Amino acid sequence: MMSSMSSPPMPERLPDQLLVDLATRPVGERLSLLETDARGLLEPEARRRLAQWGPNQVSPPGTRKLLVQLVQRVANPLNFLLFGLSLVSLLTGNAESAALIFLMVVLSITLGFVQERRSDRAAVALRAMVHTTAAVLRRQDARASAGPTEAEMAPQELPIAQLVPGDIVHLSVGDLIPADVLLLSARDFFVNEAALTGESLPVEKYALCESPGVDTMALRNACFMGTHVASGSATAVVVNTGARAVFGGIAQAMTGQRGPSSFDQGLNRFTWLMLRFMMVMVPLVFLVNGLTKGNWVEALLFATAVAVGLTPEMLPMLVTVNLAKGALTMSRKKVIVKRLQAIQNFGAMDVLCTDKTGTLTQDRIILEKYVDLDGQSSDWVLDFAYLNSYYQSGLKSQLDQAVLKYTEVHEKLHAQGAYLKVDEIPFDFQRRRMSVVVEGQGQRLLICKGAVEEVFAACAQAESGGRRFALDESHLARVQATSRALNEDGFRVIAIAYKPLPENQPPVSVADECDLVLLGFIAFLDPPKEGVKEALSALSRHGVAVKILTGDNEVVTRKICRDVALHIDRILLGREIEAMSDAALGEAVEQTQVFAKLSPGQKSRVIQALRSRGHVVGYLGDGINDGPALQAADVGVSVDTAVDIAKESADIILLQKSLLVLDDGVIEGRKVFGNLLKYIRMGASSNFGNMFSVLGASAWLPFLPMAPIQVLTNNLLYDISQTAIPSDEVDEEELSQPRHWDISHIARYILMIGPISSLFDYATFALMYFYFKAQVPAQDALFHTGWFVESLLSQTLIIHVIRTGRLPFIQSRASRALTGTTLAVCALGVFLPYSPLASSLGLVPLPWRYWVALTGILLSYLSVTTLATRWMRRRFNLA
Repeated sequence: MMSSMSSPPMPERLPDQLLVDLATRPVGERLSLLETDARGLLEPEARRRLAQWGPNQVSPPGTRKLLVQLVQRVANPLNFLLFGLSLVSLLTGNAESAALIFLMVVLSITLGFVQERRSDRAAVALRAMVHTTAAVLRRQDARASAGPTEAEMAPQELPIAQLVPGDIVHLSVGDLIPADVLLLSARDFFVNEAALTGESLPVEKYALCESPGVDTMALRNACFMGTHVASGSATAVVVNTGARAVFGGIAQAMTGQRGPSSFDQGLNRFTWLMLRFMMVMVPLVFLVNGLTKGNWVEALLFATAVAVGLTPEMLPMLVTVNLAKGALTMSRKKVIVKRLQAIQNFGAMDVLCTDKTGTLTQDRIILEKYVDLDGQSSDWVLDFAYLNSYYQSGLKSQLDQAVLKYTEVHEKLHAQGAYLKVDEIPFDFQRRRMSVVVEGQGQRLLICKGAVEEVFAACAQAESGGRRFALDESHLARVQATSRALNEDGFRVIAIAYKPLPENQPPVSVADECDLVLLGFIAFLDPPKEGVKEALSALSRHGVAVKILTGDNEVVTRKICRDVALHIDRILLGREIEAMSDAALGEAVEQTQVFAKLSPGQKSRVIQALRSRGHVVGYLGDGINDGPALQAADVGVSVDTAVDIAKESADIILLQKSLLVLDDGVIEGRKVFGNLLKYIRMGASSNFGNMFSVLGASAWLPFLPMAPIQVLTNNLLYDISQTAIPSDEVDEEELSQPRHWDISHIARYILMIGPISSLFDYATFALMYFYFKAQVPAQDALFHTGWFVESLLSQTLIIHVIRTGRLPFIQSRASRALTGTTLAVCALGVFLPYSPLASSLGLVPLPWRYWVALTGILLSYLSVTTLATRWMRRRFNLA
């Protein structure tokens, strides 16, 4: 009778450790340690284990409530700042501005909330993939001495959610592997693991005792949840279920809250920079005006208006418009943007991590070479390979299909009609080869193909160049060298041999696979894509380093990289990464171009190591195994043919899996960021300059330098003038390298351009105070109007200088839309003092001499700022 599992020592260990440990033990010992046997679990025991370990479902560790997610979205400094300014605008009588700011914050929170919920749908997609049944052995009673009944010998179909550790399952062609299992028996058993490992060819699995020290994903006697059976049949024991399976671990990695991207971090740093300026400037303005004017209420209203003016409150809207325009442009280039913020990350990306299969390669197996024993092309080898693949009656593998496809495309079909099939020896695992017997042209031949060493073992002779010779040690070493050279070039190599048979030969058997004549080799490869070299070169010119993260082996990966001219200094394997500390891995990723034999968790860890070194990392993947890496990257990229989980996790979807399309997206992302940076630089520096002017004027003048309503109106009109920035072009030199957030650069603009702006503000103050004698409170309206117009025109026109590193209006011109909005706002600013709104805004008509002086001030300001920005760009290498 089966013993209780009330305190099972094995399943309480870490899942990977348990699987690897059991894999190194004999079959009988595996069953004993899992406290089961080949007849299956008792139903009562299965129910008890189901209660202990939970259902075999890929479910999230606990989804946060909607309210919790919403609160977490609201709680960030930018939202608090904008909510506060909305309230300030309301208190100062600007309800329209208050409503606009409030709506922008709500839109930002909603977009982020929707994206976070999308992460939960990724887990749902995983669960939906695994909803079938499994053939399971279960017993109804505990008879120990009698053998199982006929009914008990037949497996029953159970929902895979009911599987538990210790269950015995039967697997056959087309079955989805329902859990992480170890094989008890196997016959011609091949499993397609492409979704987990990226390897395009099915992997042969068999029941054996694995050697110690093997990586989990390299276990030859283990199969993993989410993969499927390509051919053969097997019986296996369930070891890990649900979240403890490798597949379940990927699902858990997908449901965690995504960390802030490079774009999010940059916006947060900019917000805190503005907050720090405000914490200094606003109290100073309040105190200076309160102490010098004696009206503390008026000082408070003015200080709050200054706070509104100092904050680029249109930033959320401009960010959204910029990103939305970029998304539309990218859609025309076959790039679909799911998460708008990812566009800027696309442009900032300086490292692109990608899998090999389907990106560098065509994601299909082709026959690349057919050679004799000297490595020379041989039509005889191709003919014999074709006859074997064409006439074999079993399930045709990808290799058979590649041979048939090659001969069809290249019209090498002359062997088909010349020979007819007589007999066959099917493939099996022990022999690792298969043979067909054909007859034609006056002879009967046994043609054998299979794994190189197994075919060698059945050969007594070899044939090359029309000469046949004994396959003794010296000749064997030579043909092994040919085979080894093909393997080292990354090819999957199959040996071809034959044997003449007498016409009266009885039906053949495995015993007839002896004394064969070795003829040559056929070699297969997943070939490089056309255009990959050009795409890699374009990405390199644009400052994006490409790193390959693959589950495939290093030999094949090295071959492909060599074919596409991707330079490799070092290849790092998954088992090496596993032994590294985070610090050591951080050093290694800088020097390594290719990472091979990686598990999904190791891919994610490599990306996190790159991000910790200051890189903005993109990841391109389309399989289940790519989910955690897509989640970990600053920008996750997938393709429209990817599995659902990859598309749900990605930020950007390519309508074709091409690096050339990716390069187009990178350039568009840099355009978006360039235009966004124009507004931030210009708005922050101009606003800071204005407030610096306010501080000085407040200490000097006997009245406020500008009324609160004028500050708000000025700020609103100026922001409206910048709404066309998303339509602007970006200079080519600003697209050549990744564009990163650099708060120190923004701070330099503020500290350089802001004081220059203030100098010309002070020139206006002097003009109004000394020349037009606006020196007493009774004449404050004239002073206010003079500075209102100068401030509005100067900071509206300055975008034409800050937007480019070239000479504005000559070497680089703004878009028609941006030029139109800036001129329209300037015209409105000139008109307002003479309009019906003038009295409401506290404005008065200005004398004609003012306009003459203003023209000189504006031209001087634009000239000085042009010189300053060009010097700063050269001095600090600003793009």
